[in-house]
Amino acid sequence: MENLLSAQQLRTIVREAAELGAIIALVRTGKIPPYLKKREAYRRFGKCYIERLLAKGELTIRSDGNHSAAWRIDRIEIEAIARGLEIWRQL
Repeated sequence: MENLLSAQQLRTIVREAAELGAIIALVRTGKIPPYLKKREAYRRFGKCYIERLLAKGELTIRSDGNHSAAWRIDRIEIEAIARGLEIWRQL
């Protein structure tokens, strides 16, 4: 079975992959922080979306310390999930 992609689908895949690659490069060179704070993640991706990913175990959090410490989300991890979902939606 042959699955042909439309030009729009190919553009979406290439765009999302290029943007993710740019984010990875910026994180690795130290131009942007490797982690997002909870508030920033909620603002950029939506609170419901983040909470759903956490509940399903698809996203992991890192904590700075003990009980009341702030938690962080790996920027590359959340960007990869979000961009992968966008590609899946286009297919």
